[in-house]
Amino acid sequence: MPRELIDLLWRDHPDAPPAGTRGPRARVTTSDVVDAAIALADDAGLAAVTVRRLAADLGTSAMSLYTYVSSREDLLVLMADTVRARQRRRPHGRHGWAARVRRVAEDDRALYDAHPWLLDVTDQRSAFGPGTIAKYDHELHAFDGTGLDDVERDAALTFVLDFIRAAARASRSDPPVVDLADTWRSWNERLAGYLGPDHALAQRVGAAAGAAMNTAYSPEHAWRFGVDRVLDALTALVASRTDRSAPSADAGGSADRTGGTRRAPARGSSTLPRSGG
Repeated sequence: MPRELIDLLWRDHPDAPPAGTRGPRARVTTSDVVDAAIALADDAGLAAVTVRRLAADLGTSAMSLYTYVSSREDLLVLMADTVRARQRRRPHGRHGWAARVRRVAEDDRALYDAHPWLLDVTDQRSAFGPGTIAKYDHELHAFDGTGLDDVERDAALTFVLDFIRAAARASRSDPPVVDLADTWRSWNERLAGYLGPDHALAQRVGAAAGAAMNTAYSPEHAWRFGVDRVLDALTALVASRTDRSAPSADAGGSADRTGGTRRAPARGSSTLPRSGG
C-alpha cells in the first residue's frame, strides 16, 4: 500500500515515514512516477496522464504503480506541488512592493506557460504540500511594508493570483486554424461594408483596438493592461492602510519608498496557502 498523501507530499523530509521495505527493491520511486507524469502532461496534456501510459513509459506494470500512489487524483496533487516547488522565484531584493507583486505575476504566468495543465488541477489538497507552501510564503513577502494585516495580505495575494489564473486560461487555446491577425487585415474592410452605419460604437472601438493590436484580441495587451489595473487597485488599498497607520512626524516612524510604514511581517498565521497559483 502507498503512503498517505500528506506523507507522499513530504516524502523528502527526514521525518517522513519510509516507503515499504517488504519484497524486492522497487525499480522506480514515487518521485520517478511524478516526474514521468509531469513530462507526459507537459508533452500531451493532462488527459494523456493515465496509469497504463505511465506504466509503459516507466517499464513497469499498471498495478505496480498503485504501490507508489493510490489514485490519479493523488498523483495530480503531487504533480502540482512538485512544479510549484521547482518554480523560478526571483528574490524580492530592495524593490518596492508594486515591483515585487509584478514579479510574482510574471513568474506565475511563466509557470502556467511551462505547465498549462496546471490550470486544470483544482484539488485544494495541494495546499498541504511543501512546494505550494514555499510558493505561498514567497508571494506573501511581496506585500512586506504595505501596512496590510494578515487577512488583507492573504486577500490581496488571492486577488493577484486569481487574475493570473484567469489571464493564463484566456490565453490558452487550441492550435489556431488560421492566423487571426491575417484574417483581421483581409476581412476588416468587407466587414465594415456589411455593417454599414450599424453598431457605430462597436465599429469605432473595434477599429481602434484592432489597429493598435493588429488583431481582434491580443493576450499580451490584455495581460499588460490587467496587471496595471490590479496594481492600481492594490495601490489604493495600500494607501488607505498607510493613512490609517502612518506615525506622526515626531513619533520617529519611517515610511518606505512605497508609502507603507516599515514593519516586520506578521507571524503565526495558520492560513493554508492558496493552491490556485
